[in-house]
This record gives sequence, C-alpha cells and structure tokens, in this order.
Amino acid sequence: MPVHNSDIADFFATLADLLEIEGANPFRVRAYRNAAATVRSHPRRMADLIDEGMDLAELPDIGDDLAGKIQTIVETGRLPLLDEVAQRTPVELSDLMAIEGLGAKRVRRLYDELGIRSVEDLRRAADSGAIRELPGFGPKTEEAIRKRVEAHAGRERRMKLADAEDVADALVHWLAGCDGVREVVVAGSFRRRRETVGDLDVLVTASKGAPVMQRLADYDEVDEIVSSGKTRSTVRLHAGLSVDVRVVPQVSYGAALVYFTGSKSHNIALRKRGMRKGYKVNEYGVFKGERRVAGQTEASVYAKLGLPLIPPELREDRGEIDAARRGRLPKLVTLEDIRGDLHCHSKATDGRDTISRMAEAAKERGYEYLSINDHSKHVSVAHGLDRKRLLAQVRAIDRLNAKLDGIVVLKSVEVDILEDGSLDLPDDVLKELDFTVCAVHYQLRLTRRKQTERILRAMDNPYFNILAHPTGRLINRRDPCELDLERLLEAAHERGCIFELNAHPDRLDLNDEACRLAKDIGVGIAVATDAHSVDGLDTMRYGIDQARRGWLEKKDVVNTLSLAALQKRLRRR
Repeated sequence: MPVHNSDIADFFATLADLLEIEGANPFRVRAYRNAAATVRSHPRRMADLIDEGMDLAELPDIGDDLAGKIQTIVETGRLPLLDEVAQRTPVELSDLMAIEGLGAKRVRRLYDELGIRSVEDLRRAADSGAIRELPGFGPKTEEAIRKRVEAHAGRERRMKLADAEDVADALVHWLAGCDGVREVVVAGSFRRRRETVGDLDVLVTASKGAPVMQRLADYDEVDEIVSSGKTRSTVRLHAGLSVDVRVVPQVSYGAALVYFTGSKSHNIALRKRGMRKGYKVNEYGVFKGERRVAGQTEASVYAKLGLPLIPPELREDRGEIDAARRGRLPKLVTLEDIRGDLHCHSKATDGRDTISRMAEAAKERGYEYLSINDHSKHVSVAHGLDRKRLLAQVRAIDRLNAKLDGIVVLKSVEVDILEDGSLDLPDDVLKELDFTVCAVHYQLRLTRRKQTERILRAMDNPYFNILAHPTGRLINRRDPCELDLERLLEAAHERGCIFELNAHPDRLDLNDEACRLAKDIGVGIAVATDAHSVDGLDTMRYGIDQARRGWLEKKDVVNTLSLAALQKRLRRR
C-alpha cells in the first residue's frame, strides 16, 4: 500500500501528542512534531526518496533515528514505537488534542479522573456536568469545552488540499500506467483548488478496451470497492477519500471536465445560459437538438455559450459568468509572477535553516528578495528575539547582503500584537528594519469588538506593515478569530497597510472570499509561505491557488513587485 507523506506525518504527530500527554521530555515531543512538519511539507514523497537511495537523515529535523523510523513506516505501514506507547496511553486521546483549549495536561486529567478517552466521551461529560466538578475547570470552562466539541463535530470532514494532493498524485500516477490510457485528470473541488477536498472525481481518456477499472481495483490503497462498472467505478481509499473514476470518450472530454470540475452552482448557471441560446449542456457535450456542437475541449463548451474559458478556480458562481460575458475576467496571478517571499524563519528562533541557506534557496527559485521574519520574544517559541538579538541579526543580514549576488535578504521580524494592541518590540528597534510582519498569536478568543480594536490599535503604529495570518485559523483544527474583517481592511487601506495570505497548507489565511473583499477595498496582499525551512518555500503555490480563487491579479499582490517598487509600496502613507 502506498504510504504518503501525510500518513508519516500523522504517525509522528500522534506519537508527539501521546508522549506529551504522558509528560515526556518536551524536547523529545518537539522532535517528533518538527519531524511531522518536515515530512508533511516536503515537496516529494518520502517513499520516492528512499527508492532513490537518499539519506533521509540529511533532511531538516530528521537525523538517523527518525530516518530509520520513516523507512520502517514506508516499508511496513506501522510505527512500532507508536504501538508501544499506545499500549500505555490510548491513541484516541490524540483526537482530544484537536479540541481547541485542551492541552496535554487537561487531556490527561480528563482521562485519569473521568475516564474520557474520545470526543464522544468528552461531549457526554460536558452535557452531564461532570467536567465542572474537576478542580481548575468549573462551569465556564465546561461550557466552553461543550461548544468547542459541538463545533468540532459539526465541522465538515474534508481533507486539506495539500494532503489530498499527495493522495491524488499517487493515484493519477498509478492509473496513468495502465495500457491504453491517454489522460488522467482530477476534477471537482480539487481542480478548483478549494482549501479542503471531500472526495476525488477522476476523469480518464483511453483507447477502447483499456483495463482502467481493473487497474483501479488493483491499486494497493483501495480499501473498499463501492461500485464497479465498465466506464465508472467508485472506491474508498485507506486515506478516507471516496474516489469516482470515469472513462469518458475523447469527443466528450471537455464537456465532462467542465461538468465534473463544477461547482454545481456554476454548472447550473451554464446550463441556463445554454437554454437561453437554444442549447442543451451536459457532461456529454453541448447539443443543438440531437446534434453535438461542442464538447471535445473545455474552451469549445464555453465558446459555444459565448464565453471565454473561465479558469477552474473561479467556477463558484460568484459573478464569473457575468464577468466573462462582459470581457472582464481577471487576469489571475500566477506562481511565475512572484518575485520574493515576505514571511520566512531561520534557525535564530524556530526555523530549521540558516539565513544564508534560505537566501540561496530563494535565489534558486528565481526570487529577487527574501524576508527573514523570526519571532519576537513574546511568542511561545524557543529563543524569541529581544531588542539585542534582533539588532544583532540586522547587522548580520547587512554583512550577508554584502556577499550575496542576485538576491537581497530583507530585514524584518514577526512581531507579536499584544493584547492591548501594542507591538512586542519598541519603535526604535522596529525602525531599523525594512518592514514588519505583525501577528496575533495568543488571546485568540477575545470578543469580536475587542479583537478588532486590538488590531486597529496595532495598525496605528507607524512601523506596522503587514498583518500576518489575519484570522488565526488552522484548517480543520482551529476556527478563525471573531473579527470585523471589513473594518480592518478599510483601516488597512487608509493607513497603507498590507494583509498577508499565508500559504502554509494548515492556514491559507486569508481565505478566498476575504481576498476578494480585500481586492474590492483596494488592500494589497502579500502571498507568503511562513516557511520554517528551505522546503517550506515550495508551499507558495498553495497560496497562489487561494489568491486565484479570490480573483487576485498580479497588481493586487505586493510581492510581484520589483525590489525597488516593493520598498516604495512598504512606506506607510
């Protein structure tokens, strides 16, 4: 069975949770969490690297011991140490760690004193009033837990885009190896690049008689064959995703791609437009009576309806058809437009590579500039930068820039926005930087009014430039802060501040709808990776996906500018 990076990362993350619940050495726990992050964000599959003979110990935060564990997982699908720990501490307790507000110590107490070992146990205990009886909890904490359990249970069970991509790429590679197969494309929300994916719709074109469905049935990762036919089968994968595979004739390929890419509301709008023009539009083509008049390509389908080809990312029925009709579709930003990354970390705080190595890697990716934004002292990471250490880093970057050729390292910091709206470092230090990235990392559950005013006060500081991961959400793990986002965007526009679209696959924050709002208000967006390693730089593409879904063009994204133009843009009004 293929083992994906997300599987390996989940093993390490679960092990870290259980060890933390047991009270293990924090450095040991952090080692497994760092390993999970390294594997999850790596652009290539660990299994492929092993096949090529690469020494995985060379990867950041891996080393010989973890490299051996990765190889064991790839070869056996198991992590023996996790099995051993799970005999002492129920593996289900890891699920409780996903409930916001429940740290390892609280999870341990709930298990030891109330026997709670699952989210359902937790719900029942909260409903019965048992939690409030524990010292240190009380009625307010119990009510907060109950609400968070409800939110957790109500959250749609969808896979993050990056994890779904890992699964989809392996499946596409397998099906493409079938005799007679010409094309394999994953459609649906995956092709529209939604931040999460519920299932996979796969379209295949192949020569007559190609054994596509048998090839699918033989795939090691198939857990269950739900249905099977000559041209369509549905399976469930071990990863939990349901997959529909359809073999479509070449003459209908474009129409099928439009139909199965969706969205449903976009397709309905297309069909209505077709009806007004006297056409029937479905997955087989565009028909005038019984005669197919378009369908072999997507462009032909849209052209017959009097429209240019609409990019998949825009197909959500949010005005894209009217824009296409009027010739006003945005020319969406592309990865190739990006000229630098404005949010990265080094070994000075919680990064894994030196500033020099990060700069060289950025240069290899064709960037003109790279910003180093190590954390200020308040955030809960090891060795946050205080005044003295940040100024020393500024001088070190100046020395490095004197040696570098073809890339400039920008001096910055990820500075905490404190609860009163002040910044975590004094102005006389911040003025020595090229710009600042400012972020909320704690007290995420303030009221909408207080959280909004907190950030507004921070924006009043003349050295505030970019608001990092503005809503603080973590996909499938933590809901966004309560914010008056429109008010904040209007304030940012007035002050010349910028909002970040954090490209980390766990964040993708701002989301697509907020990006559209920012564009309408006129606020510049920095698409940035928040990279903590060289490999993290490659997550930029996920940010670009969401930027495109938010209708952003090159002119809307500040890090498409040249260095000189960017420096001018970063000056506050």
